Amino acid sequence: MSQLLEMPPAEAARIAATPLAMVGDYLEILKPRVMSLVVFTGLVGLAVAPGHLHPVLAVVAVLCIAVGAGAAGAINMWYDRDIDAIMRRTAGRPLPAGRMAPGEALGFGVVLAGVAVLVIGLALNWVAAGLLALTIAFYVGVYTIWLKRRTPQNIVIGGAAGALPPIIGWAAVTGGIGWGAVALFAIIFLWTPPHFWALSLYRTEDYAKAGVPMLPVVAGPRQTKCQMLIYTLTLWPAALAPWLLGVAGAVYGVGALVLSMIFTGTAIQVWRDAGDRSARRMFAFSLLYLFLVFSLLLLDRTQGGWV
Repeated sequence: MSQLLEMPPAEAARIAATPLAMVGDYLEILKPRVMSLVVFTGLVGLAVAPGHLHPVLAVVAVLCIAVGAGAAGAINMWYDRDIDAIMRRTAGRPLPAGRMAPGEALGFGVVLAGVAVLVIGLALNWVAAGLLALTIAFYVGVYTIWLKRRTPQNIVIGGAAGALPPIIGWAAVTGGIGWGAVALFAIIFLWTPPHFWALSLYRTEDYAKAGVPMLPVVAGPRQTKCQMLIYTLTLWPAALAPWLLGVAGAVYGVGALVLSMIFTGTAIQVWRDAGDRSARRMFAFSLLYLFLVFSLLLLDRTQGGWV
């Protein structure tokens, strides 16, 4: 109450008028769709790591990765609430829509982040805890606050945050970082730019209106499409790396190569298409691509390496 009295009248009235957020709003600021992909890649990192982890501890590790990802998403929504209100795709989120006060989202995110790091550290090891803390800090501090509004390379550099969960899962089992974990990191890191640039190609007006310097806004569609094609080609050796390193079998290698060829094919279609239909298709396939590549890794592990 004292904080409201110290605020300018208009701001205090706006916050006082904000209704209490519903459970669904708290779930939404955790970015559940993004979280689900993060959880899955973290689970695969945990599954393919050498060694054994008690099932209960494995569940704890995966839950902590999920909570940490959700915490980062909540803090991201708190910081980006101004540009989210401008963009059509994000205007209905709880903060810009006025269903949640900014302080609620920030406090929720900070508490969840602290709990996730502390629990994984106490239950498993502090290497995994440190990596989880680094992931949250990188996503919030480096990507959201520093890069997103300043450079068209925001997705390239900031993509490291989304690529770290498999390393966290690996470290939860081994207490360290191996070349297999680095390979999983590389796959997601190189996948992220063409994935997000495909989205930004048909959302260029939204990003331009919000002042976010995504590559299509700054360099134009043609240069963006060229960069997308290049990144899909760099994915080929990265996708094959788990097989070359002995983390996965030859069938995985063939499957990953075929999927990478198809992904490059979608980038070629985008290059040739003056409209946004191919970009939409590429964005949809990019999600399927990552899911299938990591599913092959998981299948290889559960089938004793024969894949």
